[in-house]
Amino acid sequence: MNAAELFVECLEEEGVKYIFGVPGEENAHFLMALENSPIEFVLCRHEQSAAFMAETYGKLTREAGVCLSTLGPGATNLVTGVASANSDRAPMVVITGQAAIQRQHKESHQNIDVVSMFRPVTKSATPIIHPDNIPEVVRCAFKQAVREKPGACHIELADDIAALPATKHPVKINYLRRSVADDKIVNIAMDVIRSAKNPVVLAGNGAIRTRTAKMLRKFSELTGIGVISTFMGKGCVSRDSEQCIFTLGLQTKNLANVAIKAADLVITVGYDLVEYHPSVWNKSGNKKIIHIDFLPAAVDSHYELDAEVVGDTAHTLWMLNERLRAEPIHFELDAQQKTRKAMLNLFAEHKDDDTDGSIRPQKVLWDVREAMGPEDIVLSDVGSHKMWIAQYYQCDEPNTCLIPNGFCSMGCALPGSIAAKLVQPEKRVMAICGDGGFLMNVQEMETAVRLKLNIVVMVWVDNGYNLIKWKQQNQFDTHTSLSFGNPDFVQLARAFGFHGMYVDKSRDLAAAIEEAFSANKPTLLALPIDYRENDRLTEQLQIIV
Repeated sequence: MNAAELFVECLEEEGVKYIFGVPGEENAHFLMALENSPIEFVLCRHEQSAAFMAETYGKLTREAGVCLSTLGPGATNLVTGVASANSDRAPMVVITGQAAIQRQHKESHQNIDVVSMFRPVTKSATPIIHPDNIPEVVRCAFKQAVREKPGACHIELADDIAALPATKHPVKINYLRRSVADDKIVNIAMDVIRSAKNPVVLAGNGAIRTRTAKMLRKFSELTGIGVISTFMGKGCVSRDSEQCIFTLGLQTKNLANVAIKAADLVITVGYDLVEYHPSVWNKSGNKKIIHIDFLPAAVDSHYELDAEVVGDTAHTLWMLNERLRAEPIHFELDAQQKTRKAMLNLFAEHKDDDTDGSIRPQKVLWDVREAMGPEDIVLSDVGSHKMWIAQYYQCDEPNTCLIPNGFCSMGCALPGSIAAKLVQPEKRVMAICGDGGFLMNVQEMETAVRLKLNIVVMVWVDNGYNLIKWKQQNQFDTHTSLSFGNPDFVQLARAFGFHGMYVDKSRDLAAAIEEAFSANKPTLLALPIDYRENDRLTEQLQIIV
C-alpha cells in the first residue's frame, strides 16, 4: 500500500461517499487509489464548482463534504468555494495536490504555498509530511470540520509523498456527545425570560440542526414567543406555525424588524453575527439578550448579554422546555401576530398576476412555493433574487431553502443543486439564479447532464448586475454601468443537453414549473423578471419602521 491508498482507506473509514473535483498530474496517485474504492469521484468542470458541491453536501448531511484539486491554479480556483463553506458553517474537507518535496523550496512550475493560502479561510490547513501521519491528519480534519461551529479543513498531499510506501491504519472514530450547559445558567436565562413583557426569538444558522429545530418548535409552542429567522435559519419553525414571524436580514427594514424593534428581550438561538449584524437590529444597544449557542458569543458593543448559555443548543432548549412544563408561562403577543398576518398578506399580494413581458418576483416565488413540497429543496444564488427569496419563500422544514449569507459568493446555486440531487434524489431540487451568477458556473450544466440529474435551474433575466444597481441607486440616487448581454437561454440549454424553456407570461409560470420537473432531464427555465418591484419594495421598507 502506498500513501495515496492509505489516504483513501482513511476516507472510507470516515464514511465519505463522494469527492467532488478536478484532477491533475500531482494527485494522479490519489485518483488511481480511488479507482478501487467505493467512494464516487464526481468529475466537475471547475474547481470552484467542486467546492460549492462539497459545501452543499455538508449543509444537507451535516457530514464533511469533500472536494479535490491539483496544485497551483487548481487550488486557487477552490478558494472562493472553501471560504464560502467556512463562513456559512458547512463542514468540508479540502484535498489538494502539491509539487514534490524536492522542489517546494524554490521557484518551480505551478508551485505556490497552498497551505498558507488556505489558512485564512479554513479551520485548519495541514500538509502531509510523512505517510505515517496520514491517519491522524485525516481524522483530525474530519473531526474539526464537523465540530461546532462547522467549517472547512484543508489537507495537502505532495506528489512524491503520495507514492511512498505506507504501513499505518486509519484512526478509529469516536462519536462523543457535545457538552451541555450548566443548570445554574439555564435558570438565570429562565428568570430573564419570565421577567420579559415582549420577547422574541432570533434563530440563526445553528437553529436548523434537526434536534435543535425540534426543541425550538416546542419552546415557541409552550411560550407563544414568536420566532424570526435569519436567511440561513429558515425552516427552524414551520411557516404554518402561529409563532413563525418569517425572515429578516435585508440589511434594511422589513416587517420582521417591527417585531424585533418592539421586543424588550431577544433570545438568539444558533445565531452568527456574520449573518445579520446586531448593529442593525439593536442599533441603540438597549435590548436584553439571551445567547443560546454551541460556543460563547463574539464580543460586540451591540451584542451585550444578560445570559450566555453555552452548550449543545438542542439540549439547552430541552432544559428550558422542562422548566416551562414544570412552571408554565405563556405570552400573549398580539403585535407579533399582526406582523405575521401582514407578512402573509404580502406573500399573497401578486399570486394571481396576469402580466405579459416580465414577471414580478412575488408571483415567481408564490408559484415556486406552491410547486415545491415541504421537504423539497430550493437553492438561491447571490443577487437581487436572493433578497426576494429571503422575504417571500418560507419553509416547512430546516435545510429546504439554502441561501448563502456568510461569504455570499455568486455562482453557487447550479453546482449546489447537483450535490443536493445526489444527496436527496427523491426530492425536487431547484436552483434560482440571476443571469449574472448563473453564467459564472454555467459549465456545470454538462455535469448535471452527465450524471442524469433531474434538477430545475431557474434564471431570472434582467441583463445586468441588479443587486449592485439597487444598492447604488439607494445610496447615490444613480448607478454605474452594470448592464451586459445574454445568450439565448433556450438554445444554450439545448446545446448542453438540458430541456430549455422561456416563460414571459405570469399566467403560464405555474404550469411551466410542473413541466420542468416532469421533463426527466435537467431543465433550464428562464424568465424576464420585473425588477421595478425593487424600488417599490424600497419605498415600502422606508415607511415600515
